[in-house]
Amino acid sequence: MQYYDVSSIQQLLKYDELIEALEKCHLGNMPDSAHMLRNEPDNGSNQFVALVGWQKNEIIVVKLVGVFPDNLKLQPVQPSIQGVVVAFNAKTGTPEFAADGAEMTFRKTAGVSGLGSRLLAREDAETLLIVGAGGLAPHVLQAHCAARPSINKVMIWNRTFEKAESLAKLWTTSERPVQAVTDLSQSTRGADIISCVTMSDMPLIKGEDLQDGAHLDLVGAYLPTMREADDAAMIKGRIYVDTRQNMEGAGDLCQPVERGLMSWDAVQGDLFDLCTKRVNARHSDHEITIFKNVGGGHLDLFTTQFLSRKTL
Repeated sequence: MQYYDVSSIQQLLKYDELIEALEKCHLGNMPDSAHMLRNEPDNGSNQFVALVGWQKNEIIVVKLVGVFPDNLKLQPVQPSIQGVVVAFNAKTGTPEFAADGAEMTFRKTAGVSGLGSRLLAREDAETLLIVGAGGLAPHVLQAHCAARPSINKVMIWNRTFEKAESLAKLWTTSERPVQAVTDLSQSTRGADIISCVTMSDMPLIKGEDLQDGAHLDLVGAYLPTMREADDAAMIKGRIYVDTRQNMEGAGDLCQPVERGLMSWDAVQGDLFDLCTKRVNARHSDHEITIFKNVGGGHLDLFTTQFLSRKTL
């Protein structure tokens, strides 16, 4: 059985092509999908996730990954996401190939956020702010820049400045400088697209700092107790999600709903709605848009299906 390692996936899944493929996938129907999330016994901080996506007569995709945050503290450092994605023939059940689970997860997650920018951010967006400097940060940098080639400046903020600085030095180019920043509020005020990729349990982005026309991409806060944007930001922007499945577990959405500050009707649509134009995307250049990247087994299926087609 063929196995695709990190290097192979990086070569095959370029973000401009992946974003286009994800958009086309959302013109069809939602595949069958299910997931299981298990917390570490005895209240440990680690988690294990199993996701299954099933496109009848085409492909079955199973992702098995562990989320081990303390891996980043090990010497040598290990990725916090470890696992594997396996593709099966949906007609026979035969396993066809496996792929590195961490890299596939990074590509899927960043590709979905890139699609959100392609559909919702202003076409003339020039400045990107990335909040967080972990493993996903360079992927969302590439994805947003692929979705909006007009981006000519990138800022990175992280609680540990040295990590932001190291990432900035690695990804800066003469055509697109990347700068580590220390003042998050000021940087937010100057950003056209803000992409948050953190494990924060406290709001980082304030609504008062969002400029007119900004697009806010929220990738972290996948648990009800986590937050990346404050209530003012969530109320100020027009909200979309990648999928409505399990969005109730995302802290940036469920917390303001629970406090009565907004209802679930505030979510204007998902990627199926946006890609098929069942709902309007950006209404004006002055509007603030918010995209909550929830994730789901069908998105892993779409990404793996594209990998399969690239290798035929």
